[in-house]
Amino acid sequence: MFEAVVFDWDGTLADSREVVVASFQKALSEISCKISDKFIEQCIGIGSAETFREILRSCRISFDEALIAGLVEVKIKNEIEMSSAINLFDGALQLLQSLHGKVKLGLASMNDRLVIDHLLEMTNTERFFAAVLTAGDVVNSKPDPEIFLKCARRLKSTPEKCIIVEDSIFGVEAAKKAKMRCITVLTGAYPRKMLEKANPDLIVNSLTQKAEIVKFIFG
Repeated sequence: MFEAVVFDWDGTLADSREVVVASFQKALSEISCKISDKFIEQCIGIGSAETFREILRSCRISFDEALIAGLVEVKIKNEIEMSSAINLFDGALQLLQSLHGKVKLGLASMNDRLVIDHLLEMTNTERFFAAVLTAGDVVNSKPDPEIFLKCARRLKSTPEKCIIVEDSIFGVEAAKKAKMRCITVLTGAYPRKMLEKANPDLIVNSLTQKAEIVKFIFG
């Protein structure tokens, strides 16, 4: 049995893809940079700063860290302004309620602290998590395991007793590098075949498969 469950946020608990993409695009428009929505979607999970770096490299636009910091600041403002369009996925609240008090719950998101704190308050879900880590709490973004290992320590748990719930390739790879088990949900930007290659321990279509998820955690 596992003693701790750590959730990702975007694409896992929250249906935020359209808002996240739009918040990046609005920031990029200020420097006349054009990139496809698909490119941004495939970067969700590595953090705002690294996403902007990847975009600017792809577009062959020179940048320094001051520019990246400014873009991140604008992206955060945009996402908070559009946050009313973000909802929890079906089954998310019910799953959290089922697990709360039975295992330690953590949140490990490469989104920004101001955004996550705002969304946790908006969705009334902060109460479930004993530890919440965001991009500012780590040096290395997913697929580096740093954020999961730090979250496990905050929960006073060990990797072998911790399970990750993720939607992205980066998240699954980070969980594996952390020597943690991983449940992957198909509500993010990645198709099943691509996620299967990352070798998660369980793949579910959505969090509405609560019985299957709970059985895996407590089985």
